[in-house]
Amino acid sequence: MAGTTENRRTARNATSSRATQSGRTGRSTAAGATTGTAAAKAGTAAVPAADAEPDALTIGRRIRFLRTSKGMTLEDLASAIDRAPSQISTLENGKREPKFSQLQAIARALGAGVDDLLSTEAPSERDGLEIELERVQRGPLFASLGIEGVRIGKSLPHDALGTILALHRELERLHTERAATPEEARRANGELRDEMRAKDNYLPELEQVAKELLADVGHTSGPLPQRMAAEIAAHLGFTLHYVSDLPHSTRSVIDTRNRRVYLPSKGFRGRSNTRSALLQALASHVLDHTEPGDYGEFLRQRVEANYLAAALMVPEKPGVKFLRDAKDEREIAIEDLRDAFGVSFETAAHRFTNIATRHLGIPVHFMKVHESGILHKAYENDGVRFPSDALGAVEGQHVCKKWTARQVFDVEDRFNPYAQYTDTPSGTYWCTSRVENTSDGAFSVSVGVPFAHVKWFSGRETTVRSASRCPDESCCRRPPEDLTAKWGDFAWPSARPHASMLAAMPSGAYPGVETTEVYKFLERHAPED
Repeated sequence: MAGTTENRRTARNATSSRATQSGRTGRSTAAGATTGTAAAKAGTAAVPAADAEPDALTIGRRIRFLRTSKGMTLEDLASAIDRAPSQISTLENGKREPKFSQLQAIARALGAGVDDLLSTEAPSERDGLEIELERVQRGPLFASLGIEGVRIGKSLPHDALGTILALHRELERLHTERAATPEEARRANGELRDEMRAKDNYLPELEQVAKELLADVGHTSGPLPQRMAAEIAAHLGFTLHYVSDLPHSTRSVIDTRNRRVYLPSKGFRGRSNTRSALLQALASHVLDHTEPGDYGEFLRQRVEANYLAAALMVPEKPGVKFLRDAKDEREIAIEDLRDAFGVSFETAAHRFTNIATRHLGIPVHFMKVHESGILHKAYENDGVRFPSDALGAVEGQHVCKKWTARQVFDVEDRFNPYAQYTDTPSGTYWCTSRVENTSDGAFSVSVGVPFAHVKWFSGRETTVRSASRCPDESCCRRPPEDLTAKWGDFAWPSARPHASMLAAMPSGAYPGVETTEVYKFLERHAPED
């Protein structure tokens, strides 16, 4: 168990290391708001990123620190480099970027190297806090408050400095939360999709965690039975409780205080959903997920939990062997992977994307499309061009009516797999698709590959072929001229958009979850002391 715990921490650290990317700025401010007071009072200076560039503020503070450490006055340093004391003061206050020749002269006068002045680290804890406050007071959020800044100097008490910074961090957190608009959600989705494409949708650290968890409970091969999923819960110290009043906004609830997992007594639609919901809930615990600081982290945690759950249900080694054997026979079929491991078609399709490129050398794309034609989820590393808006976001866009993901809704035979070739501006793709019914309507789940790789798949013999010119509006979006002439001036439809298209993202740590409802639920079901 110790090895598993250590590796899960390694996996969590590996997945969390992506937090240093530019899309995670909001997380930093939110986390700072939570812990800012304690950190500031402790005098902890902000730690710059490893690739950060030195700025005028930090350079100035390092000059002042080295000068005062040597007992030199402003006049002493100014005289040594043949400049006015006011010029040195301007540099030390970070109000002017020094020239390199000036830095060389100052370094010689202080008996230091230029690298000592260009370091991105604050010279002391106090300097770090003062630099942070100076940046805050020069920033747009502080300016929007319309208040005067405080004079930063030795006369400003240390605890007052910390309190001001903590208050600003909280303002930043609230500002970020309120700015969590649909545009922010689409941006976060896009960044995460780009990242997963670069990794071929494969996360080896999570594969290792899944492998060790399965070994801990003695599961060595074949599909993961629901009984074994329960054993994983027991191995992690949890008991399972099936209830009829699970909060409507949740699929499961974990009570970490009493080590309980609550699942719906009526189960879910679909044979594998109860097991999947349990494993996804446990995955978040195994990966040490904490309260997400922004929508981007919420999405990332959900991807990681879903990935680990799928890796438990379709373990890497037997899953790869199954698909390699199918490739050797040129009979890869998502339905066969689904049936072999007893999972849903969507889980099998997702899992195939994890394995296809890394282990089989096959580029692939995945789509989940609502019956209305709206793209719900997507992944690609094979060059297919999904519909997108001006910012590159694909979620919420209309998929071409001639693509497999739309055509499958018109097929009466829902038992046999549907496949077709589609000629697109970016190439010809073969795609197989299934329709799955949910409480939110019917969705098609599709997996496709470029024409050059269709030779490995069952269903390649299909004669169904379509041609798409999208994003050219004449393909399927622009109505025929005769209908436009007849109805163009007389039609006034009332749109029926989802509320989430118009409103900001739901606030709270877990978007869409009613926290009060969850707490009341736990209070009702908590064991008596």
